Amino acid sequence: MEVILLEKIRHLGALGEKVKVKSGFGRNYLIPKGKAAPANPANLQQFEARRAELEKVEAEKREKALAKQAQLAALSAVTLTMKAGEEGKLFGSVGTRDIADAITKAGVPVEKSDVILSAGTLRQVGEYDIAVELESDVVATIKLVIAPETHA
Repeated sequence: MEVILLEKIRHLGALGEKVKVKSGFGRNYLIPKGKAAPANPANLQQFEARRAELEKVEAEKREKALAKQAQLAALSAVTLTMKAGEEGKLFGSVGTRDIADAITKAGVPVEKSDVILSAGTLRQVGEYDIAVELESDVVATIKLVIAPETHA
């Protein structure tokens, strides 16, 4: 299935590109979410008429992402306190939702889908560099410190 991308999508293409995708991905995700339109002559003509408007929206999204990236860069480190055993192994794990909540509490609102854990959930006490993808080409890195709870 060929579609016209109505916004930049990571690992797929830029705004206005005509790309081939699997028909289920196009039908069930891209088209219903308004991220793409079927590549037929009528849609191509309609896209060309709206190109300037779509490029402006894309530029605004990028500006917001760059501003948020600067805010994240200003954070020195985000600390999470978790219950842990004597060897530093956590009782449970730290996932994307925990990290997103901690960053949001630190003052920069972030969605859990923006947090990228390439190695999976974190299960040890320590310092980690976490990637936060704000836009398809704007990625910020924050330092996450997982500290053990101290017992009084």
